[in-house]
Amino acid sequence: MAEFETDALLQGIRAWVEHETPTDAPEAISALMAKIALEAEGFGARTQRIPGRDGFGDHLVVRSPWGAAHEEGILVMSHLDTVHPMGSLKRMPFRVEDGAAHGPGIYDMKGGAFLAFSALRALIEEGRNVALPVTHLFTSDEEVGSPTSVALIRELASRAKYVLVTEPAREGGKIVTARKGAARFEVHVKGRPAHSGSRHQDGRSAIEELARQILVLHSFTDYSRGITVNVGKISGGTRANVVAEEAHALVDMRVPSPAIAEEMVAKVLGLTPVGPDVTITVTGGLNRPPYEKLPGIAALFEHAKGVAAEIGFELQDLKTGGGSDGNFTADLAPTLDGLGVDGKGGHTDYEQLYIASLVPRAKLLRRLMETLE
Repeated sequence: MAEFETDALLQGIRAWVEHETPTDAPEAISALMAKIALEAEGFGARTQRIPGRDGFGDHLVVRSPWGAAHEEGILVMSHLDTVHPMGSLKRMPFRVEDGAAHGPGIYDMKGGAFLAFSALRALIEEGRNVALPVTHLFTSDEEVGSPTSVALIRELASRAKYVLVTEPAREGGKIVTARKGAARFEVHVKGRPAHSGSRHQDGRSAIEELARQILVLHSFTDYSRGITVNVGKISGGTRANVVAEEAHALVDMRVPSPAIAEEMVAKVLGLTPVGPDVTITVTGGLNRPPYEKLPGIAALFEHAKGVAAEIGFELQDLKTGGGSDGNFTADLAPTLDGLGVDGKGGHTDYEQLYIASLVPRAKLLRRLMETLE
């Protein structure tokens, strides 16, 4: 069995990181997909490109040479889009410092994506026809909610026996066995404009009403039940001397279970005006369903924990409030998430992976592909 080498893994990750792929640069993402497809075909994998649409890049399916497409197997999921705009490499170039490698998207999640790609490559090059076929899906739009990939994700997961997601590890290498669901809403308030000096009494301020609604929305946060609500952006009005006719807000909500999701979505969609002579329109809903540590996921984690112990490290799990494409698969097949690199700083200028995590995490991904049946 060939051993993974830290330097080789790091250089491969570097090449992907230095090919910038913000979600809103579809041509750049599609170019990286093409490069990966060519490399995969070169070592014997089968590939399928799904053309991008609606302003997003291509998706790529890489399949092991063993097994048929309709067979139940292992679905590995990675996304190549990042939150960092084009040109980010100029202010946060790839660099190695104090045992960590830095760069845009290196932690979330090009590091983990490359490790899984390397694990599959090693199996194919060694001629290891393991028990289950392996499908590695690369998507281009996860960072904005997977609007053009969710149907593909669900289709592939419906034919999978297990799903492995290469999102980054959490809190010192822990993997994810449950995630909160995420909901997004837009709140639109319409009031009545008036001159703020001479006819103030005739106005009905949409901004005032929105402020009251923000307090209502934030009151829905209940840490004891795992519910958080955040108004993340507001806008409205035209001038300081005009009572605002319109105001708007963007809202994020996280919920721990399907039942609570149903309850809380209904509460947000059911907002009613606090003041007189104003109207409120709320649109949106659940973007990513919550997934819980169901028995199948618990059993899959125990298997992974045993594999990690054989490799030489203790694997622990957690539940997180962040969403991923694993939210779309957990109801279809046992799903393990957070199998990518360890590190910190996702979505920030100090994003980094811990170099010491590369070989153990690559080995874990490979051994899961080898031992799951």
